[in-house]
Amino acid sequence: MKTAVPCCYHLDVEVSPERLEQVGRILAAHLRHWDLENLVEPVCRGTEMLLRAIDEHATDKNTSIEMWWNGQHLITAIGGHDRALRPDQELRGCLEHIAASSDGWGCCATATGSKVIWFSQRARADERVPLVPTGPDPRVSEGLSLPRVVTVAQLAGLVRTPAGLLEAAR
Repeated sequence: MKTAVPCCYHLDVEVSPERLEQVGRILAAHLRHWDLENLVEPVCRGTEMLLRAIDEHATDKNTSIEMWWNGQHLITAIGGHDRALRPDQELRGCLEHIAASSDGWGCCATATGSKVIWFSQRARADERVPLVPTGPDPRVSEGLSLPRVVTVAQLAGLVRTPAGLLEAAR
């Protein structure tokens, strides 16, 4: 059973080839702690690809990684602090892979000019529950008697309380 308690994890890292495996192990440990074992591989692979691209193309190697779990989706965001990094040019191949392997993704600029790339994964993306058609419920159909006709003049003479209206309807 997946936990429905919202969780958040933040990691600041200076990207280098030696730290990629370490970052992957840290993220995997948090996903396992949140009981999201089935998301370890796609999240770590997408994060590693983005970190490799940042290591290759960015001049500022300081990066922030955040994961948010809301009970249904896990959102992973990688924020680089390099203003000159152009995701649409330098990271095109990486973003194409992330778009193909995630449920949603996006890129935005922050107020400081740095870029944030995020992607989301559904918690139960690989768990398929077959739909079983159900038949209609048999209901006993009973005929209802029509209400008695009460004229407006009769209703006008009664006290306007729910009990009075029920009495007039009887």
